[in-house]
Amino acid sequence: MTAPPTVPREIALAAKPSLGQRLGQLIEPLTLLLPSGVWLVLFLVIPTLLIAEISLVPGLRPGDVPGAYGLGNYLQIFQPVYLRVLFRSLNFALGTTGLCLIVGFPVAYWIALMAPKRWRTLLLVVFILPLWTSSLLRAYAWITILRSSGLLNVVLQAVGIPGQNILNSPAAVYVGMTYSFLPYMVLILYSSLEKLDIRLLEAAADLGANPAQRFWQVTVPQTLPGIAAGGLLVFITSLGDFVVPTLLGGASSMTIARLIYNQFLGPTRNWGFGSSMSMLLILAVSLAIALLIRYGDRNPENYS
Repeated sequence: MTAPPTVPREIALAAKPSLGQRLGQLIEPLTLLLPSGVWLVLFLVIPTLLIAEISLVPGLRPGDVPGAYGLGNYLQIFQPVYLRVLFRSLNFALGTTGLCLIVGFPVAYWIALMAPKRWRTLLLVVFILPLWTSSLLRAYAWITILRSSGLLNVVLQAVGIPGQNILNSPAAVYVGMTYSFLPYMVLILYSSLEKLDIRLLEAAADLGANPAQRFWQVTVPQTLPGIAAGGLLVFITSLGDFVVPTLLGGASSMTIARLIYNQFLGPTRNWGFGSSMSMLLILAVSLAIALLIRYGDRNPENYS
């Protein structure tokens, strides 16, 4: 048995990167990441750490001298009045996600698979046109539609249906938030549906599968990563939305974002409790983002 050939020492030394080369390989990516890294540290990491510190000071208000640290602010969250706010925020976020999925999936399916190819880009641009305007303007537009003398009641009364008092109710919040976040769901579902393998649908039809079976057993599994990504994106954005619940929901639709605003800029001015609520919202959004990164991967092999 012959011994394996040895590499000459000069060739091995030439192939091994020098100290300067290793430093260059380390400095180049750090140089590219430095501007964004400094920005994130100054305007994200440091403020978040300050909020986390303030959240540990019970009952801290503007002008107060920070006292001993404790978990009083976090324990205050478990009071029934604040738990109702948290559950209401979750209901708004989950309901908006479900409505966007129910409404957006047929739209994305039609654009991706049924509309003429030459019109698909134009249809997508038309559908996302509302995103080119401010969310505040869109909310005020819905106020003019849903108020008692608005366009909706005018149309209903014209066809003989009694007017509906929708403004300043949870229904108005669902309508406004669904309208605001529906384009995000449609765009993500479209990008997933346009890569749908039509041959599998044709094979399922040849094997006798009806349309419902083809949808649930072929279409949904292939687009599940897009559904997960779109759902989590809408959930994240709707959970922290402030404008729509404030303008369309009225006083009965208090959410966690409005509660945090009241603690910092409202009459309460309890910065310690507001910081604890902020940290809770940051934790929920971070968890949703982690799920989005994990389950938003469009590679079907990761879901086998």
